[in-house]
Amino acid sequence: MGSLGVLERMLMDLLWSADTPLTANELRDALLNPEATGAKPLATTTVLTVLSRLENKGFVTRDRDSRPHGYMAVSSRAQHTAELMHEVLGTTTDRTATLARFIGNVSPQEAQTLRALLESVGPSSE
Repeated sequence: MGSLGVLERMLMDLLWSADTPLTANELRDALLNPEATGAKPLATTTVLTVLSRLENKGFVTRDRDSRPHGYMAVSSRAQHTAELMHEVLGTTTDRTATLARFIGNVSPQEAQTLRALLESVGPSSE
């Protein structure tokens, strides 16, 4: 699925957190609060351009039957993160070393969760 740019990530964070589809205007309004930050608000066309790119990359879908279009994430944040982890693992020449390095940086609670998850799936058939 690939990586995300800064603005793409910001939009995806909003979409992943939303319970319902969001319009470009709703996303634009949620991105910046010019009164609080003093920043110039984004143009709706900028948000629409980024949403179009996200749709082309397979990150979002839109409801073409509604006006204005509502946008929603295709997959969950957890699914996207897992895909990124698999992509990175697929690029290494030493998967064992990479996994060991990753596991060495997790908290005791995360390590316990990993153990439980590994036990629940059982041995790999590969």
